[in-house]
Amino acid sequence: MVTQRGTRRIPGVRGAAAVVAGCVGLALFTACTSGGDGNAIPPAATGTLEELAEKAHCEPELQTDAQELRQANCTTDDGRYVLATFATDRGQREWINEANDYGGSYLVGRKWVAVSDAAVIAALRGRLGGTVETASPHHSGSGGSGGSGAKHSGHRGS
Repeated sequence: MVTQRGTRRIPGVRGAAAVVAGCVGLALFTACTSGGDGNAIPPAATGTLEELAEKAHCEPELQTDAQELRQANCTTDDGRYVLATFATDRGQREWINEANDYGGSYLVGRKWVAVSDAAVIAALRGRLGGTVETASPHHSGSGGSGGSGAKHSGHRGS
């Protein structure tokens, strides 16, 4: 019987090595392309209104302090925004659905939301994580200009 040293083949090793190499490659690709600009988006932050505000580098000006909703105005170098926390996921979704009528950009995390224009939300996302939702404004009832002067693309007029 002839025995060869060092050439014994272990079933599945080559396949396992390929899987590991593929996973490492995918992880590196994902890390390098996560934001397109080299800035990775952190996992969505969690915490109280004050803890979220601290992560966002804001001194919150509390506007609503109720059991189901806490809401504050924040101003940072990036701009102004509203930060709100919710007691329940359902309360958060109902709030967002109603707020969507006014348009704007929303940075959404677990039981919290930040509302501002798209540029401020993009900057906040780098600190708080979360997902971005955008809504088009739908005005109703008012005969005035609504104060912004911006027109919704679905409306014709002056």
